[in-house]
Amino acid sequence: MDEEIKSYIKYGCISVMVAAIIFCAFCAGGRVYSVWAQRKEGEAELARAESNRQIKTLEARAALESAKHLSDAEVIRAEGVAKANKIIGDSLKGNESYLRYLWIQGLAEGRNQVVYVPTEANLPILEAQRFNK
Repeated sequence: MDEEIKSYIKYGCISVMVAAIIFCAFCAGGRVYSVWAQRKEGEAELARAESNRQIKTLEARAALESAKHLSDAEVIRAEGVAKANKIIGDSLKGNESYLRYLWIQGLAEGRNQVVYVPTEANLPILEAQRFNK
């Protein structure tokens, strides 16, 4: 029986030593893992920040391009309006009778409109008392 107890003690001591070695390895490995995990987390955060910066840069470029296209469209529209005004202006030069006709048509179609006709001094006749009735 002494031999059996000695073997139990021997195996118990070996088991305790193995458990202590495993515990120490986990403690040391835990610190190494913690440092490694923090490094990986930092790398992931850096990659996220770089990606966000690239997204903001692309959005800014898209906004700039959009503004340029809107500006070009506005210039083209203004050129079209200027050409149309020139064509209309040129067609109405020396055409007093047509302008007078259009004015009379406008008067005939308008209802309850107040028209101010300039006098000799280019001042309109005001009818301030007309609405006080």
